[in-house]
Amino acid sequence: MLPVGSGPDLRRRLVQLLVGLVAAGVGIGLIVRSDLGLGPWDVLHQGLAERTGVPMGMVVIAVGVVVLAAWVPLRQRLGLGTLLNVIVVGTVLDLSLAVLPVVEGLALRAVLLGTGVVAVGLGSGLYLGAGLGPGPRDGLMTALAARGPSVRLVRTGIELSALGAGWLLGGTVGVGTVVFALSIGPLVQLFLARFTRSPAPVPVASGRA
Repeated sequence: MLPVGSGPDLRRRLVQLLVGLVAAGVGIGLIVRSDLGLGPWDVLHQGLAERTGVPMGMVVIAVGVVVLAAWVPLRQRLGLGTLLNVIVVGTVLDLSLAVLPVVEGLALRAVLLGTGVVAVGLGSGLYLGAGLGPGPRDGLMTALAARGPSVRLVRTGIELSALGAGWLLGGTVGVGTVVFALSIGPLVQLFLARFTRSPAPVPVASGRA
């Protein structure tokens, strides 16, 4: 487990972490309701949800647990933020989908998409910047990259695999998928620079953990 510190600094980090995770979960919910396409991992999550009948947020949690299991042979170190990421994002996503209505009209759906992508970018910058551990998917990518391949290559391979599998399972791929792919990296970098509390930058492998 990564050290987390103590006292007021830890409290500030925890608040930042939780705000970031909630923002990410709400952002994904907004993107889902836009029905214009999801990020690669969320295409997979939605596809699995469609096939199994399990709520999408619960699928996010289950996939997070499976990905964490893959950390074991890679000897990747867990952080408190990693564990909370697995639980909070999926839970908030399901709560968001329960209250967000299905919307009509391309303009409104585009607003939901744009707002959702920014919210995910903000949330990612906040929780990564808290320095309490990356999300399970980011940690997997950086652990694999540490063994030789570049982060970009590992990220591309894993996310294309998630996207392809999700699409085959019925996940939504569309213009929103492209918008997410092009926007999320710059947004995370922008917010990460603003909110980083860790002395050393947290490596970013993807837009969302």
